[in-house]
Amino acid sequence: MSDKRVTGLDDRDPDIWRRNLASYSGTSREGLPLSENRSASVDLSPWVARLVSAKATNDPAMVIACGMCNDLAYTRYIFSGRWTALSADEHGAYQNEVLQFGQHSKYMPLTCTGDIMSAGFGLRAGAFYALTGRHADTLLDRIERQDIFGMLADDFREVYSDDYSPQQWNLAMEEALRRYVARHDPPPPDPISVAFELAAFEDPSQSLPDFAESQNISLRKLQRVVKRDFGLAPRTVMRRARALDLAAQLCGVADQEEEDEMMLRYFDQSHLIKDFTAFFGVTPQKFRSKPRPLLTITLEQRQARRLEELERHTPGTAHSWREQSPSSPDAEAPDAAA
Repeated sequence: MSDKRVTGLDDRDPDIWRRNLASYSGTSREGLPLSENRSASVDLSPWVARLVSAKATNDPAMVIACGMCNDLAYTRYIFSGRWTALSADEHGAYQNEVLQFGQHSKYMPLTCTGDIMSAGFGLRAGAFYALTGRHADTLLDRIERQDIFGMLADDFREVYSDDYSPQQWNLAMEEALRRYVARHDPPPPDPISVAFELAAFEDPSQSLPDFAESQNISLRKLQRVVKRDFGLAPRTVMRRARALDLAAQLCGVADQEEEDEMMLRYFDQSHLIKDFTAFFGVTPQKFRSKPRPLLTITLEQRQARRLEELERHTPGTAHSWREQSPSSPDAEAPDAAA
């Protein structure tokens, strides 16, 4: 029998992770680890939605059992810890490699054993197609082992280590992306997908025919574009947005002033439970009963981006759900990312 200790699924000691996991990229007021995340520089913002780097030390024998649910296609370099994930293709094991994650139609179980060190970026809706020519559904609920965007170019490799900060990892990723864009000169994402993503942030209960009319397109065209750029039907994208917003509230990484508004998106309690369970596999009550350290990292950066893009929060200022720490000087770019 394995002697590894598991947190996230262990009802006997649900807070064991708090005694072993120390985050160096932010912490929520409830003690959950967060990431160093921000919007991309102006020249990359048409394609890149968020830069996300997470750093936390952990007992090397401890397994954090959790999961994720993405509404973006992500590139992530995991350079510490031993990871597993249950994707649409397999139960895979990953370590020290660049991975491409597609959008999710439901919660993807994953584990991390040991320290957490990962650097990644999420692409805006439609950007994966604009940058690679691939439809989003080819990567839906999947993980691919390939460094499409050159994160591990020779002059970047040493940056992704414990010797550098998450802020510096983000700077290195931006430079890698900048080189990719310069080489390929991609078009911007389809404006229909850009508008639909923002609509899902603002009001995921809105009428799809009304949205299509606002874009001067047919409902059929909306379905075709969203399927290509999100990998899902428009109605499913909106349902997922509602579920992700609620999950963020339950994990304590959302604007509490929006809680009533989010509850009004559901007809009644049974509608809420049915929709939430479809994406996360458990009821909201069961979801809230256990800490979800890894999922909270992805939910928090999504809410940060959502509030900034809706102009409900000023970029660069602290969010209410984050544990405040003494301010530190902005990180300077390492030589490799200069």
